[in-house]
Amino acid sequence: MSGFKAIMVTKDEAGTQHAAFTTVTEADLMEGDVTIRVSHSTINYKDGLVLSAKSAVPRKFPMIAGIDLAGIVESSAHQNFKPGDAVLLNGYGLSETHFGGYSEKARVKGDWLVKIPTGLSAHDAMAIGTAGYTAMLSVLALERHGLKPADGPAIVTGAAGGVGSVAIALLKKAGWHVIASTGRLEESDYLKSLGAAEIIDRKELSEPGRPLGKERWAAGVDSVGSHTLANVVAQTKAHGAISACGLAQGMDFPSSVAPFILRGVALLGIDSVMCPMSLRLEAWKRLASDLDRTLLASMTKTIPFDQVIETAATILNGQIRGRVVVEIGS
Repeated sequence: MSGFKAIMVTKDEAGTQHAAFTTVTEADLMEGDVTIRVSHSTINYKDGLVLSAKSAVPRKFPMIAGIDLAGIVESSAHQNFKPGDAVLLNGYGLSETHFGGYSEKARVKGDWLVKIPTGLSAHDAMAIGTAGYTAMLSVLALERHGLKPADGPAIVTGAAGGVGSVAIALLKKAGWHVIASTGRLEESDYLKSLGAAEIIDRKELSEPGRPLGKERWAAGVDSVGSHTLANVVAQTKAHGAISACGLAQGMDFPSSVAPFILRGVALLGIDSVMCPMSLRLEAWKRLASDLDRTLLASMTKTIPFDQVIETAATILNGQIRGRVVVEIGS
């Protein structure tokens, strides 16, 4: 049986994790009823954690990394998929408990798969990836809460990153006045090109703050967590809401109940990993219709498979702007 390339994370007897390219065969793949020839993947913040070999993300070893994949079905025992179908997969434990997308082939459960929407290529799907899909889930949550652009501005933290970049474009498309918070003020022109109306320095939000602050925005998408999220919530207008979807600054939430009981602010948790299929399909349908392809291209760079490990290391240092597509195979 011929082998193919994959990035495998292993743990040695001392407990040290290592990420490296290796050769595997279909016999090595995990259980599933659909086998996919993977053409593209991407690099998200979580992928950077996995490949840093310092995180607790993988729960089994050895583990093929990569929380996203897109490609063509080679074989299927699932009623909804047949050979030749173009599919994508986000989350569902990829690179945690199930072999992920940094592999030229993958075997997964068909119940996890989404057919790539008409109008999107596999490259587009991974330019969006988990980061962009999470941004869409965040916007949908704000909409379900009943918020609209007339209620006031929307704040996006970690604005130059993958979630932030897509969130800005989506919110602008929906008519919001978008305030972008970033630690990279040199990216101001880039953020404005995506639709940001205002740029603020992340220092305004990243230090310990007051339980309640001046009301500045009605809605927001936060991928940073910690003091940033606490300050964003503290400065949210009465009856506004913030979608929380990341932890780049930290997992803690050093806040108080004041914004929730005195202003009726809502904190909306976003789970992209185990999100119900109905909501996944809604998010991808909206991404196909609402996300400007020109803007998507402007925030995306493409790299070959052999550059994944070195590139992923930079995302943890905030050195990646927008999105990165990985070309896995043809």
